Amino acid sequence: MRIGVLTGGGDCPGLNAVIRSVVRSSDNLFGSSVVGFRDGWRGLLEDRAMELDVTKADGILTRGGTILGSARVNPEVFRDGLETVRETLRARGVDVLIPIGGEGTLTAASWLADNGVPVVGVPKTIDNDIDGTDLTFGFDTAVSIATDAIDRLHTTAESHQRVLLCEVMGRHAGWIALHAGLASGAHLTLVPEQPFDVDEVCAMVSARFARGDQHFIAVVAEGATPKEGSMEFRVGGIDEFGHRRFTGVAQQLGEEIERRIGKEVRTTVLGHVQRGGTPTAFDRVLATRFGLHAAIAAHEGRTGQMVALRGTDITLIPLADATKHLKTVTPERLAEVVSFFG
Repeated sequence: MRIGVLTGGGDCPGLNAVIRSVVRSSDNLFGSSVVGFRDGWRGLLEDRAMELDVTKADGILTRGGTILGSARVNPEVFRDGLETVRETLRARGVDVLIPIGGEGTLTAASWLADNGVPVVGVPKTIDNDIDGTDLTFGFDTAVSIATDAIDRLHTTAESHQRVLLCEVMGRHAGWIALHAGLASGAHLTLVPEQPFDVDEVCAMVSARFARGDQHFIAVVAEGATPKEGSMEFRVGGIDEFGHRRFTGVAQQLGEEIERRIGKEVRTTVLGHVQRGGTPTAFDRVLATRFGLHAAIAAHEGRTGQMVALRGTDITLIPLADATKHLKTVTPERLAEVVSFFG
């Protein structure tokens, strides 16, 4: 067989580990060749391919990013290019395509499967918001980076008796904020799933300093929003891909806290640093297992599926089921973190 691979959407640590795993397992177990398409779906539409063999895959396990590159493509442009996709796969002799990506990439993969294109999806996102899998690779690395940064903020905040807000990634799901806040001992965690009340935030900050504590740390997901009418909040509209443009929720909240209670506030936005660098050992192992089982599924003809982690086992679930809705923070999980607020 001949396997095609592409990486779509935002980059994250572990993508190269999946590519390496698909290449090595396809070669070692089945004697199959692998071709990669550059810059996600765009490379498939434009027939920009590169041969992948064991030599090229050597040494990329620990590298962040993706050797194939990644790019976003407008969904309408992609749908209009269905015949182009089919022709590219025929011309390159690809029997099964393995797209590696998050919600957008896997939704496109599910649509291809519905239109008769053999695909096996691999879930990746630092946000951990793909339904049907307990974890996605990249998440553990992002949480580790965020936790390390917040650990460092504790000491400087305490030295200057300040309020520090650390903004982390998380458009619609607050898993990074939830885990990093709990792991770092943050005094407050704000997530997209539950709008925050600014009066309650200010009261919590004031109460902590009133009892003699020297600092306050809050972890704020980039998609968190205030309760309607609780503060003026600048919005940035929607981009061409249907994604909300963020306007710095932590910075706006910090300005409001200063205005209301007079405490000095500093904001740190971790941004893309969470998505870069070397993947953790956990993410390397998970990505490698995903790549192996995706290659096996492709060779066994079990297409239209996505590899997923359930407990400690790798299984397959229909792409259509995995992309029905996002996996967001549940009230029960949020309640666990609320126990440690203040």
